[in-house]
Amino acid sequence: MRQVFNMPDVGEGLTEAEILSWHVAVGDTVTVNQIIVEIETAKAAVELPSPYAGTVAALLAEPGVTIEVGTPIIAISDGADEPAAAPPPAEPVPATAPAATAPAAEPAGAKIGEPGVDGRIANLVGYGPKPGSVTRRARKTPSAPAAPAPPAAPTSPRVGDSVRVSRDFRQATEPSADTQAAEPTADAPARTAVPLAKPPVRKLAKELGIDLGAVAGSGPNGVITRDDVRLGSAPAVNGAVGAPPATGTGGERRVPIKGVRKATAAAMVSSAFTAPHVTEFLAVDVTPMIELRDRLRASAAFRDVKLSPLTFAAKAVCLAARRTPEVNASWDEAAQEIVYFDHVQLGIAAATPRGLVVPKIRDADTLSLRELAEALGALTVTARAGKTPPSDMVGGTFTITNVGVLGVDTGTPILNPGESAILALGAVKQAPWVVDGALAVRTVCQLALSFDHRVVDGEQGSRFLAEVGALLADPGLALTY
Repeated sequence: MRQVFNMPDVGEGLTEAEILSWHVAVGDTVTVNQIIVEIETAKAAVELPSPYAGTVAALLAEPGVTIEVGTPIIAISDGADEPAAAPPPAEPVPATAPAATAPAAEPAGAKIGEPGVDGRIANLVGYGPKPGSVTRRARKTPSAPAAPAPPAAPTSPRVGDSVRVSRDFRQATEPSADTQAAEPTADAPARTAVPLAKPPVRKLAKELGIDLGAVAGSGPNGVITRDDVRLGSAPAVNGAVGAPPATGTGGERRVPIKGVRKATAAAMVSSAFTAPHVTEFLAVDVTPMIELRDRLRASAAFRDVKLSPLTFAAKAVCLAARRTPEVNASWDEAAQEIVYFDHVQLGIAAATPRGLVVPKIRDADTLSLRELAEALGALTVTARAGKTPPSDMVGGTFTITNVGVLGVDTGTPILNPGESAILALGAVKQAPWVVDGALAVRTVCQLALSFDHRVVDGEQGSRFLAEVGALLADPGLALTY
């Protein structure tokens, strides 16, 4: 019995996903919940487990191809009612040929591979054609009449051979009718053969603007692979494949917009042109915060966790949001309501090889400083490995983006859709600062707060930013909350 596994919706309303890599091959034995494929959605890379146990009968999607939700991607068979071998599909019979009669019963004593009493070859299943009974029509040429081709040698399936060859594989590895017809004859000029490539490879070539006819295939029988296309794109960026680069011009590289990058772009455009952004800036002397961090690092309670300025900023945001609930709210345009959230679902913007993702720390306002540090550490490791599940990147209420880790002082962050505020944490570094009327060298950090002016008034946004700054400048204030 064969079970087909369709592409599932692994997020909230996702419509498609890209196949990144298969962890199994045709013929492999799989168990329930065994990881069989890695996919990339608009939100994250996800590993899918097998819902069935059995043997992989077919992989129905190639790596690198974007598949719609609900499309079959793999077939798994339990082998209970599968035949050991199946006869190959019958050759098409010309319309003028007489109807074939049913094969006679196999005579006793007939041996596999030897002619029977009527001259036909005995196969594992039934009989092959009579010797000399099948001929191939010769190719017609203007200069010579058609001549009969030599009889085709009868073949029979072997035990273990699979005759269920996918249509795409046959098209990619067997010469097509156009290719056969393109062979030159004595009186006809040679025509260019159709390049052999699977549909996903043809799609990639089209996206990169590569002519497959100018790409040499390195696969079996000259089949063009994805690597061949990528290699062919290098000389193609400055002109035609094989042509020297144009003088005085630079090359270019085109990458399809998909996955995390596509989702991020759509979200940012929607947010930028929907919510009226206001951004305010504040420079803070965080020397006391750094001194507290150094003392905590030396204590037994924090010795095995990473304490960073981001940890203190996260704690300050959660404390300040209690007094300014507007920054932890959302504008519901459809219902014409402002939704205030009881807890802070804190998003942390993280740069990954696949693009920007914003995983969430759930109920961050209920966590201690050490628990926040542990959550940030686990979140960062998972995000950089590309393993953040889609469920961890939805439902946020406030976001922090740490641009300071890249040496940037500040910026004007764009709101995540559905949120009313986002804080940019700048670089923490030494700078001249006036203390008690005298110039001193202090540890300083720039903060930038962007907020939705439909939800947060200027006074509310300013008060919240000032409170966050005050908590970083004097962490002892947290005892008064």
